[in-house]
Formats: sequence, C-alpha cells, structure tokens
Amino acid sequence: MSLRAIVLAAGRGTRMHSEVPKVLFPIAGRPLLAWVLDAVAGVSPNETLVVVGHGADQVTALLPADVRAVVQEPQLGTGHAVMAALAAMGEVAGDTVLVVPGDTPLLRPETLRALVAALPGATAALLTARMPDPAGYGRVRREGDRVLGIVEDRDATPEQRAIDEVAVSTYVFEGAALAGALGGLAPDNDQGEYYLTDAIGLLAASGTVRGVPVADPAEVQGVNSHAQLAQVSADVRRRINAGWMAAGVWMLDPERVYLDAAVSLEAGARLYPEVHLEGSTTVAAEASVGPQVFAVDSAIGPGARVWYAVLRGAEVGEGAQVGPFASLRPGTRLASGSKVGTFVETKNTVVGRGSKVPHLSYMGDATIGEEANVGAGTITCNYDGRNKHRTVIGDRAFIGSDTMLVAPVQIGDDAVTGAGSAITRDVPAGALGVERSQQREVPGYAAKKARKTQKKG
Repeated sequence: MSLRAIVLAAGRGTRMHSEVPKVLFPIAGRPLLAWVLDAVAGVSPNETLVVVGHGADQVTALLPADVRAVVQEPQLGTGHAVMAALAAMGEVAGDTVLVVPGDTPLLRPETLRALVAALPGATAALLTARMPDPAGYGRVRREGDRVLGIVEDRDATPEQRAIDEVAVSTYVFEGAALAGALGGLAPDNDQGEYYLTDAIGLLAASGTVRGVPVADPAEVQGVNSHAQLAQVSADVRRRINAGWMAAGVWMLDPERVYLDAAVSLEAGARLYPEVHLEGSTTVAAEASVGPQVFAVDSAIGPGARVWYAVLRGAEVGEGAQVGPFASLRPGTRLASGSKVGTFVETKNTVVGRGSKVPHLSYMGDATIGEEANVGAGTITCNYDGRNKHRTVIGDRAFIGSDTMLVAPVQIGDDAVTGAGSAITRDVPAGALGVERSQQREVPGYAAKKARKTQKKG
C-alpha cells in the first residue's frame, strides 16, 4: 500500500487582488506553498502531486524535483482538481490518498500523521476545527462520532451556519473509495463546481467517515485575504522566534523581531526590537543586533554590534561596530574590531582590522588596511561617468576630514591627507598629501559688509 499526496494549488485567490498566485505569497521569506510541501514531506508520501491552475508556470517553477505538477483546466472546483490528480496518478486502489490545501502554512507533519493513522477501518477521514468565526468554511454534519457530510458555507441553511465545527480542506481517503465517490459528484450548486466536500457525504452514506479535530484552529488557518496572510505570517513568526529562543537566542521583544526561515542564529546572539533579518543572514554568538536593523544575505560575526543600520550582502567581523544610521551595501566586508559609524555608506569595500570610518562618509569600491582612520566627510569619488575605480588606503593611514579621494588612487601605509583636500594622485607611504588653496584674511570685512547693508536699507 502506498501513500499518495495531492496538494491543491490551482486557485486564483480572488480576494488577494493580485496577479500573483495565492500560494506564492511569501511568509518568512518562503512561498505559502513551500511550507505546505514541507508538512506533506514529513509524512513520507510515495508520490506528491500539486494541482496547478492560475499562474501554473510560476507555481511549477518552485516545485522540488520529486514533486509533480498537474494542470487543472478548466478550474471547476476542488473535486474536479482531485479528479485531475487521480487521472495523472493512475490506479489508486489499495492506496491511501492524502489531500491538502496549498494555503495552510502552519500545518504540522504530526497532524497529518494523526490524520493518516485515523483511516484504517474507514473510507475517509478529515481534519476538523472549531472556529470562533466559522464564516467561509464548510460545516461538519455529525451524528455522534460519525461524520455525515459537509455543507459549504454558501449553500448552508441558517441552522447549519450556526455549527462551529468546520472542515479545513484536509482529507485522507482509501483510494478506490475516493475514485468511486468522485464519479458520483455533480456540479449542482450555485457555483457550478464539483465540490470535494460532497464526496464526504457520499462516502458517509455507504461507510464510515471519521473526523479528526485539531487542538489549535490556527494550525489549519487558510489564507484567502491579505488580512489572513498577515495573521498567519505573525503566527509563523512566533513559531520561528520561539524555536530560536529555545535554542539560546535572546530577544528583548520577540513580537517585534522578524526572521526569515533561512536565517541562522547562534546561541548567545542578542536581538533587540525592530530587527528584520532576511535571506541567508547569519548572526554569531554574543553579537548584538538592533534596535532598528534590516539585514539581508549578510553575516554578523561574534561579538559584533549593529544598530540602526541597513546591511545588504555584507560581512561584519568579530567585534566590529556598525551604526547608528549606517548603510552597508553588497560587497562590504568589515574585519575584526573595525567600525563603520554614523551616517556612513559603504559599497564593495573592505575595512581592515581595527580601522574606523566613524561618521559622514562614503566608501565605495575601496580597500582600507589595518588600523587606519577615515575622517568625517571623506568620500571616494569612484565613478567617472562610465567606469568604477578603486581606492586603496594603507595600514595606519590617517585621512583628514572632508577629503575627496578621486579614484583610482592609493594612499600608502602611515600616510596622511590634509583636511579638505581633493586627492587625485597617489600619496606615498609615510607622506602627507594636501591640496587646497591658501587661506587669506580680509581685515575689516565685517564692518564693510554692515555699511553696505545699511545703504541698501
């Protein structure tokens, strides 16, 4: 006997008001559907099919190699979607068929295992939940422990709408029984569709259908609107954060920490409020991140301090400091003990061990050696209108405030530039490079200016 899984992902998601297929909306950096496929993989099916329709090419492109797409065309309801999947599967007699919606990212593998375990001795079993607000869900009709059928919300009577136990579109069937029930479906409803829920009524009339309640209705919450997407995203975020805190990560306010699923944190890392870590970002032990940090595809080393900063494709070394109000663009690498401070932007730049760019500077396409100091207001003029050029600053160099380094240019080890200089030529090691007009004073200027102002008045 094989376990065959069908994931329903053909719907348009009309209430999302988007051309993006609903199952591709992101939660914690991953599409909705990816979370569901992980849960399904947790029950080790022999085969997994995803039924696609709206945006079929986009959905198919993200599927793992061992998952097959089946196109539902036209899209005539959930029953019709399962018909398309069974046609692609071939013979299913003697097999167990699991059917899962593609928009329930909080669904756990252990819940699906419990559902599959409930099937022996029955022709079908379904997950149910008691919802405080059951609007939009199919109501479960029972007689004691037996499930008699499901009534779709739009077709329910007022008495049936008062039922708070709902079906959550997750089922397991004996294969032959499912195939037979699908053959008995008819589109005799106001949508003109084939409802998979009607198959439950047909199977209940001739055999046993079991309901498997979930303890937490949030686990089976579907996503049909942006409001529900936000709600489910928050629940996923809480689950992620709880896992990291259990592993030794400190969070001052976990409700205000936003982590993608692929982010990696070491025990002892400290996260303050309004931290957003995306992509493949990593944070090492004893690093402090936040408040107000956005980092994507970046690495923050042991003991580093990053606050009020934006990092994109950057590496922050051990004990380095970033911020406040710093922007590290792709290609930035900060060595241990270095500093990029207030209102500093870097791009494709290496800052050596112990070197400092403390404030009000732009370092683009630069290599800074060890123990160098870059004064306030210094910029690298790296773009000539066509090409980018590099600036090299040597070990222990001292760059005076408001220096313009016109690339390509090299500042040697232990060299100094005078404040306010526009450096257009290399400065040798140990030398002073200075370029500015000679200062002069105009005696009595203030009095002369005052007399001119009085005459104009």
